[in-house]
Amino acid sequence: MTHFKINYKSFFLISLLFLFGCSDNKIETDKTLNKTDKQYIQSLKLLDTDEKIIRFYSEYKNKVAGNFFTDKRLAKYWIDERDRSKDKLDFAYYNDIKSIDTVYNADFTYCPYMLVTKNNGSKFKVCVDGSRKEIKDFFEDALNKWTQNKNAH
Repeated sequence: MTHFKINYKSFFLISLLFLFGCSDNKIETDKTLNKTDKQYIQSLKLLDTDEKIIRFYSEYKNKVAGNFFTDKRLAKYWIDERDRSKDKLDFAYYNDIKSIDTVYNADFTYCPYMLVTKNNGSKFKVCVDGSRKEIKDFFEDALNKWTQNKNAH
């Protein structure tokens, strides 16, 4: 008879990763994202009033997590509802981006993502999930927008 000892802390963490990993949320556009969500993103200083969101994806709730690109930048945010000191906001204007690497097959706890490397060497991930075609379209549209705008300023 084999005895199996459960490490509850590890079980809990793994469960959370599955729960908060890729969700059934859909990719949205400036037209489908509601006004309240856009105003919220503006309040986070990740969106100017004249800026248009091209694609947006949230791994959870829009008030907590967002990954998007606009006509000016790539950005992501994670708001910790219990401890605001753990909030994570990242963005880069297109001309501040050195490279963008796409990862379609992330390990089992992550959605596909773009690894954005800024000219200063800092990095952040912009995650997206959906069908293979939706992910490919998100990545290609973001890469095309970056290519078109990286030398604009």
